[in-house]
Amino acid sequence: MALNLVVKIHPVVLFQIVDAYERRNADSHRVIGTLLGTSDKGVVEVTNCFCVPHKEHADQVEAELNYAMDVYELNRRVNASESIVGWWATGNEVTNHSSVIHEYYARECRSPVHVTLDTSLAGARMGLRAYVCVALGVPRGKQGCMFTPIDVSLISYDPEVVGLQLCQKTMGGGGRSRQVQPMMDLAQVAEAASKLSALLEQLLQYVEEVLAGRSTARPAAGRELLQLVAAAPALASDTFVDAFTSNIKDLLMVVTLAQLIKTQLQLNEKLTLLTSQ
Repeated sequence: MALNLVVKIHPVVLFQIVDAYERRNADSHRVIGTLLGTSDKGVVEVTNCFCVPHKEHADQVEAELNYAMDVYELNRRVNASESIVGWWATGNEVTNHSSVIHEYYARECRSPVHVTLDTSLAGARMGLRAYVCVALGVPRGKQGCMFTPIDVSLISYDPEVVGLQLCQKTMGGGGRSRQVQPMMDLAQVAEAASKLSALLEQLLQYVEEVLAGRSTARPAAGRELLQLVAAAPALASDTFVDAFTSNIKDLLMVVTLAQLIKTQLQLNEKLTLLTSQ
């Protein structure tokens, strides 16, 4: 059953793992921690994590398990929906000590997953892998386990997508500044509309080339296009324009009211300071 699991990881988890790796002790070559999230119908969604201090020796592993449970209990007070779903480690391979650590998490949750993140950037990529531990051996004989790879992918909430797009603007060399400021709501809407228009033009160009016989049709792309068309509401052009205009007016009204409230609060704060003096 565990082999059918699919792991979906949110970007904030990767940022936390990289941050823990950058803050590690000078004598630590690997960092481990606990994965938090939900598990339902064969899908493990990892939404949070934290680091667990540990030391690895040639024949044993020392981990601060009491610290791990204290952090987990504190996290439960903030977000009760997150539970332990497995553990993570930096590096691009499973080590001899991984089975020992996995045994502890097998007592804390059912079918824990093990995620590795290659922070050494071997091959210029940050390799992300997920495993489950499968028991091996014969009945009444010596038992063992084997880490078997399972599917892993990234998933994002809408606010996380906005944050990732903002971080992406800091990438690149040259004289570009690595500091960016979040845009206003209307600027974000304009930028999103511009990107959507460019993607639609690229899509139309692909369809026209396939119909003209200049490009080979891809079945996977055709299925995606069919889903896209089916997801679009069947509205007349005039009805769509009216609905879009109405939403834009509502957005402008909300932005205007927010600015008025902000100005009112600033004036009230200054008046309060003058009165107190």
